Amino acid sequence: MLYPLRTLPAVSLALVIMAGALTFACSKAGGDAHATAAASAPPTVATTEVQLRPIAQHLTVSSELVPFQEIDVYAKEAGYVKELSVDYGSHVRQGQVMAVLEIPELEAQLKEDEAMIKARADEVTRAGEEVARAKAQHDVTDLQYNRLNGVAKTKPGLVAQQEVDDAQGKNLAAASNLDAVKGSLAAANSEVEVAKAKLARDQTLFDYAKITAPFDGVVTQRYANLGALMQAGTSSTQATPLVRLSQENVYRLVIPVPESYVRFIRIGDPVEVKVPSLNETDSGKVARFSADVNSSTRTMHTEVNVPNPRGTLVPGLYAEATLTLNQTGNAVTVPIQAIDRAGDETSVMILQPDNSVQTRPVTLGIQTANYAEVASGLTPGERIVVSDRSGLKAGERVTPHPTEVLAYDTGASDKE
Repeated sequence: MLYPLRTLPAVSLALVIMAGALTFACSKAGGDAHATAAASAPPTVATTEVQLRPIAQHLTVSSELVPFQEIDVYAKEAGYVKELSVDYGSHVRQGQVMAVLEIPELEAQLKEDEAMIKARADEVTRAGEEVARAKAQHDVTDLQYNRLNGVAKTKPGLVAQQEVDDAQGKNLAAASNLDAVKGSLAAANSEVEVAKAKLARDQTLFDYAKITAPFDGVVTQRYANLGALMQAGTSSTQATPLVRLSQENVYRLVIPVPESYVRFIRIGDPVEVKVPSLNETDSGKVARFSADVNSSTRTMHTEVNVPNPRGTLVPGLYAEATLTLNQTGNAVTVPIQAIDRAGDETSVMILQPDNSVQTRPVTLGIQTANYAEVASGLTPGERIVVSDRSGLKAGERVTPHPTEVLAYDTGASDKE
């Protein structure tokens, strides 16, 4: 049964007050003792072990795919577009005829050249006949002279010396005439060769009426229509191209490599190329680089050849190229968050066997977003502190709590 406080006897009321005070004092004493014990306990820190693992440093750069070759195709000779067999998106093979021009002047010139060759050939025929006639005359005069000269030598006085001299003169004249007509024949033959060379030259120019593809590719622009007058691309006028042709079986990906990574770039290094818009990943290789650093951007022009066997890539797409700059198959590594930096010096906080902490300088090698290679200063299996170390002092005892490493991203690439 409960009674109002004022109805209790004075002695009972005093006993209640004393019991309450005693309970409060005991509770306060117990709390202070617990707080003192907690304050004296070693702090708990997250730890992990130094491990051996493969580590690689990557560089990912976004850039634009450009054709390996891209040219504007011009006409060599001026003419009208007679046939046009390509349009936007047409795929062509090397040597394929894309357009045929009509060039009336060259057609007439070819006919004139052929007529000239025929005329020169007729001259050769006439000169050959003259040579045959002159040779026959020379054979007769030579025979007469030799006979008379022989008789004059064997039977002196039988033949007058005047006859011998006349025969000799006729023979020399016939020989000279033979040499002359032979020279005319040679000249006629030369004229034929000149006429044939001119025909070949004009035929070569006329062959340029067929505009062919210089390499396998795709037509990305068309500038001319049927009947349009194409100016010669070699003229001084503002000639208009027929089409723009892009090579499509391989692309260039130009990567501006930062100055700090230049020393890692090598010809033939594999590169992973990801095209986000196509959700496609291809492989390429470092094909060439400029071997100098641009003074304004502090980057080096580097190109990756990206094959396009399926024909899915098109000019202008953005791609991400991931280069493997440096890698080690079995490196001593620590989490990146375990490293303390002071200027150019780096250190980690390790645990001694008695769970006391110690600061140890280390030399770093490859560094990624999650791990760093320790070139010197640590051995596998040693325990290091990965939690906040700002309140810890060298020699202080701690309570280790093994923990998993916090990864900053799913990959180990350094992205630019």
